[in-house]
Amino acid sequence: MPETDWSGDWKVIKSLVPYLLEFPARVFVALSFLVLAKVANVIVPYVLKLIVDGLSDPTAALLSLPLALLIAYGLLRFSTTFFGELRDAIFSRVAERGMRRIGLKVFSHLHSLDVNFHLSRKTGGLSRDIERGTSGIAFLLRFMLFNILPTFLELALICAILLYNFSAWYVVITLVAVVSYIGFSVLVTEWRLRFVREMNQMDNKSNTRAIDSLLNYETVKYFGNEEYESQLYDEQLENWEEARLANRYSLFALNSGQAVIIALSMTAMMILAAQEVVNGDMTVGDLVMVNAYMIQLFVPLNFLGFVYREIKNSLANIEQMFRLLDTEGSVADADHAGELQLTGGEVEFRDVHFGYRSDREILHGVSFRIPAGSKLAIVGPSGSGKSTIGRLLFRFYDTWQGQVLVDGQDISQLTQASLRAQIGVVPQDTVLFNDSIRYNIAYGKTGASEEEIRQAARMANLGHFIEQLPDGYDTLVGERGLKLSGGEKQRIAIARTLLKKPAIMIFDEATSSLDSTAERAILGALQKAAENHTTLAIAHRLSTVVDADQILVLDGGDIVERGSHRELLQAGGLYAELWQNQQQEQQLQETLPHSDEAGLTTSS
Repeated sequence: MPETDWSGDWKVIKSLVPYLLEFPARVFVALSFLVLAKVANVIVPYVLKLIVDGLSDPTAALLSLPLALLIAYGLLRFSTTFFGELRDAIFSRVAERGMRRIGLKVFSHLHSLDVNFHLSRKTGGLSRDIERGTSGIAFLLRFMLFNILPTFLELALICAILLYNFSAWYVVITLVAVVSYIGFSVLVTEWRLRFVREMNQMDNKSNTRAIDSLLNYETVKYFGNEEYESQLYDEQLENWEEARLANRYSLFALNSGQAVIIALSMTAMMILAAQEVVNGDMTVGDLVMVNAYMIQLFVPLNFLGFVYREIKNSLANIEQMFRLLDTEGSVADADHAGELQLTGGEVEFRDVHFGYRSDREILHGVSFRIPAGSKLAIVGPSGSGKSTIGRLLFRFYDTWQGQVLVDGQDISQLTQASLRAQIGVVPQDTVLFNDSIRYNIAYGKTGASEEEIRQAARMANLGHFIEQLPDGYDTLVGERGLKLSGGEKQRIAIARTLLKKPAIMIFDEATSSLDSTAERAILGALQKAAENHTTLAIAHRLSTVVDADQILVLDGGDIVERGSHRELLQAGGLYAELWQNQQQEQQLQETLPHSDEAGLTTSS
């Protein structure tokens, strides 16, 4: 049986205290109603004893006393429920606000982590961790305060009443029963936790498998692998099923053991009380009171077993979510990071070395400068490190050695927010939100006016296309923008980047996934976007960068050629070879029949 990490559990509990203190008055009032509810609940069996004794007295001529007690009994029963409901109503704001605060904190923290973290995580499992963690917080806040504490308060009051009215044996039986029950519940629940963790793990895997498959449904259909995907998903569900069954069986063992302890203690208590009634040391009302107290105590105590199990589960779920908060990204602002002081937008790489893995260096001492307002293009074979340069400038990663500077300022000493506010990126694979065209363009500048959105669309050669759609700017683009063609998605990416109005533009192979027709359609938009900006164009197709002020040819992580398009052709090196190969490919494509890309058309 694994040892319980009590220090970790207490750490989680202590971390929730600040969220309770946000509404201290509400917590105090809720606890006050909790005490009132329990006091009323404890008085109920004593009033019931008086009623039974009163009705059992043959000498009682009037029913005035029992009638008053019956009314008091009803009022106390009502008070127990009413004060409990008031407690929940007042505390609900505390619990809901705590969930909101922690959920937002985790969400914001995840967005602050570097790209490497998100590339190595699976979204399905991550979303389940957050969902279970926030639900666990709500459960913990409610039941730690409103079940465990009240149960022990009620136990103390009952023991005091039994000791005052009867012999100490009643208190001994009660305490032995409670200690045995709690001890058994704790031990068995600790044993069961491994089944719960395994069940959650299988749940994560099956959910991740489903989401991953559904997000890539096009690929599934391309290869006719629907049956294969169902088979893989069913294998994950089978593992989840077995884990759930093991959890059910262990729950049966726990509930059965708890029932045995309750039955033995109740039997012992009633035998003792019945004997004293026979001996004349107790009244029938006393026996009824003792029975009522035991039942009343074991109802929440029985629930305590469930609560303890759920609290342990909640602590495990919360700990998993808090582990995300403890995760530190490899890219972080320096302790005294400053704001970028933009003077023109000049970019410089000085002897930059970098690799994604410690055993494989991608860039080997790369150095170049992009004067403010000029355009520099980086070309080369696949895998040469072209896109890596754009990621380093945007500071998705930090260099191993060397510096990246903007207007003479080392970006590692700047805040990421101030740096990225001045850089606009049009990526190779544009992923859009499942919302309207307007929303996706406006994402470049939240709060942008309608005229600003339309102006950005016109600059990206997108305005005429959007106006011809039946729903215009309200047209929905679908999951990841799949209702649009590649060219249309790229123009939306250009539009929202233009709306951002950055000083520096990065085109990361923005046309590599498009055919020649679509490429020609957006080249004008790319050239407009580059006007009056410092531009870094990372290109696969050389035809998109012939207008660059300077072209770098990257091969194997080294800059092997520099110059303008004309100079590089005259040099007859790697660039000239790449240019000739691409010209031949384009001529071959133009001789073959082709069709336009599928997407939203004016007739859709």
